Amino acid sequence: MSESQTILGTIYADAFRQLAPTRPAPEVEVRYYPYAGINHTIRLRSARVYVRVSDIFQNAPLNVHRALAFILVAKLLRRRIPEVHDRLYRDYACTPPILRASDIARRRRGHKKITTAKGLYYDLERMFRRLNRLHFDSRLAEPTLTWSQRRTRTILGHHDGVHDTIVISKTLDAPDVPEWFVEYILYHEMLHIKHPARLINGRRYYHTKAFRTDEQRFPRYEEALDWLDRIARQRRRTQRARAA
Repeated sequence: MSESQTILGTIYADAFRQLAPTRPAPEVEVRYYPYAGINHTIRLRSARVYVRVSDIFQNAPLNVHRALAFILVAKLLRRRIPEVHDRLYRDYACTPPILRASDIARRRRGHKKITTAKGLYYDLERMFRRLNRLHFDSRLAEPTLTWSQRRTRTILGHHDGVHDTIVISKTLDAPDVPEWFVEYILYHEMLHIKHPARLINGRRYYHTKAFRTDEQRFPRYEEALDWLDRIARQRRRTQRARAA
């Protein structure tokens, strides 16, 4: 084990002692891992803790590693994350050099699972071109458009600027979902192309005031919000039924 790994192990052991003073601190193994972006994991196996820290953080200051240690250990112990550590970590993780390194890692190491833009009921490419013409004067470059592999009601749409892709939940490719609602979800993701995330005080903001103003211009915006509430209620009912 390298000296830096030994130091990090000591930092995590100290986080355990402070967050759970009545429990003996476990042995901790910390390693850097080439994740596709900024990602860190912590696992407890056979009374030993294994931590994997994104290699993007190899040159992070020790106070940032200490903040990350408290965040990960708090999650493992299901404790509230200390605000001071959360703020310190985010202030570093959201600096332009780290965000650029994360984007590069995602582009080089990650990949997007692409299915097809043509669903059973709705064609995303045709829909994109129509929305682009009506609302963006056909100025948006068309990204890769795809339906998701799985049906999900948690994330209905996602724009990935790194891989230039818009993914729409397969749940919406259904006869009981109105076309205008699918268009709203796609329109929302298209707005992320028009209004890229802004970095303000070390944080990325995706839904800026300009974004929200344009979003409200969608012809059936209020109806779309009602549909989103309906989907959220259905999801909660399903979760309660599974828990019963």
